[in-house]
Amino acid sequence: MAQEQEPVEITLAVDLIYLLETSEIDPRTVLTALKIVERDFIKKVDALDNPQQ
Repeated sequence: MAQEQEPVEITLAVDLIYLLETSEIDPRTVLTALKIVERDFIKKVDALDNPQQ
């Protein structure tokens, strides 16, 4: 029987949750850090979608 492959986004999310939970970092700190990471990746996506010429 073939194993179903999870989308890469789900796999990444599960891995990140595991990493953050096992690090025993305060959840408030995690949420603050994730907001910073989100802003950084939004800028990276914007740069990919709108390259400077």
